[in-house]
Amino acid sequence: MHYHVNGVELHVEQQGQGDTALVFLHFYGGSARTWTKVVDALKEDYLCITYDHRGWGDSDKSAVSYTIQDLADDAHALIQELGLNRYVLVGHSMGAKTAQLLASRHPAGLEALVLVAPSPPTPQDMPQDMRNAMVHFYDSREGAEIALGNIALLPLEEHIREIVLEDMQRSAPLARAAWPEAAMLEDISAEANNIHVPTLVLAGESDPVDRLETLKSELLPRIPHAELRVIPQTGHLSPLEAPGDISEGISHFLAKQKWGNGK
Repeated sequence: MHYHVNGVELHVEQQGQGDTALVFLHFYGGSARTWTKVVDALKEDYLCITYDHRGWGDSDKSAVSYTIQDLADDAHALIQELGLNRYVLVGHSMGAKTAQLLASRHPAGLEALVLVAPSPPTPQDMPQDMRNAMVHFYDSREGAEIALGNIALLPLEEHIREIVLEDMQRSAPLARAAWPEAAMLEDISAEANNIHVPTLVLAGESDPVDRLETLKSELLPRIPHAELRVIPQTGHLSPLEAPGDISEGISHFLAKQKWGNGK
């Protein structure tokens, strides 16, 4: 289905059941499909909502602005449009930085936050020439294959690999440029200090993008009471490399909260 929020049409998928919804925000280069295997494991206990960010997948590609604030505003507007009263934000990489900003605003109904291979709230330290190269990685299949090789550690099933490569290229040029040129440099560290919901950080042990040591120095100290769980021998695409570990980590974390499994 498509929902009109914030001046854009977002492609949204809903699966599962439960009083508590899990709202999934994908990475730079992904789509709602990034979460397929994770959702398959969680949809019996939770209402799972996945969507394509503006400029990605099957969502509107006509927007001219793709800041973290834009993405957070979209997520909040979608949650309101869907009438969610109890929900958990589950963000991956760029989606996790977006989730941090939204969570810092204390939106009504937010119960918890799960950050998967998250981009830190501080500007990412990356050479300018590498950021320049990122702008054009997704322009072609060849570039997408290079990008995939740079971020995934574990081999992906062939059909999953094809989905990732397709999603990387199925994006608006402005959306592809916005993350490396601006959004990854946005500093939301002050806002991250305002996150007060239970927070789980799922980090790949060998993530080459958002490294474990970076998360320990730049993210965890800024979010009060954040809990870290390390996924062994996993790279940056943990929802696809190790979906079982991600879904199990989410289930275990949410089961510890006073509201249980959402039923």
